[in-house]
Amino acid sequence: MKIALITYQPPEGASYEILFSEEEHLASVIRDRGYDVVRTAWDDAAVNWGQFDLGIIRSPWDYFERYAEFMNWLDRLQKTGLRLMNDYEVLRWNSDKHYLNDISQAGFAVIPSVFIEQGTVPDIDKIFEELGRDKLIVKPCVSGGARNTRILTREQAGEAKTQLSSWLSSESYMVQPFVEEINAGEWSFIFFNGKFSHSLLKVPRRGDFRVQHVHGGSILCPDTDPAHIKEASSLVKHFAADCLYARVDAVVVQDRLQLMELELIEPYLFLDTAPGSAEAFADALQALLGTKA
Repeated sequence: MKIALITYQPPEGASYEILFSEEEHLASVIRDRGYDVVRTAWDDAAVNWGQFDLGIIRSPWDYFERYAEFMNWLDRLQKTGLRLMNDYEVLRWNSDKHYLNDISQAGFAVIPSVFIEQGTVPDIDKIFEELGRDKLIVKPCVSGGARNTRILTREQAGEAKTQLSSWLSSESYMVQPFVEEINAGEWSFIFFNGKFSHSLLKVPRRGDFRVQHVHGGSILCPDTDPAHIKEASSLVKHFAADCLYARVDAVVVQDRLQLMELELIEPYLFLDTAPGSAEAFADALQALLGTKA
């Protein structure tokens, strides 16, 4: 079986490999199972997708900057009949943070969110009242890596109206209350084929709220509360049971998880923090395929 491990092409002169190359590591482990694995960029015009039996989406880390192009590519790829993990419909659903509405409506604890749509003129004061906080987080509905993510206070509301209108001219945004618990860190729970693999805690640097390492965040591996694993597992079972991989990002509020994001497109899996996790990924792949190479 020939597998495309789908990544992206970093801009010329830039590199987005972080911590260590998960794709190279995964490709090596999967090859050890007898599969032919080729690492390829989603937008490489020279690729003949018909040569592959399976595609695994791993790191199209520019999809949110080229969203329409990426969605069109998914449509074309699906028409070729290539099987994709995670599945096409899952990727489309998870690509826009409006999906958080579905999760909230299913009864799971999600940080409250207000969506302000492209081209609209939001009533910022009303949003502050609705969310009941004096500090909010504003971020695009299609985004990654804390792109265009900003804090907004009541004192800034007046001067922010013009800025918000400018942002909304090109894309939709979501607004959430600033959750002080983020200062203690954001948990990530990693699952392969619905089975819990490992977890870690991403902690922002002092004076910041962004947990990504490019913004100075740190990665810790403390013991995980079994109750929190159970909460994350329930969410995955409901929304990502058949997914090869899933990452649940959440903060702990009053001893319970509140979801920040369910990552089903291109999450970094922190395989280097958990020995054997790459092998668990390969085990999950074989289980989903129902056959060996």
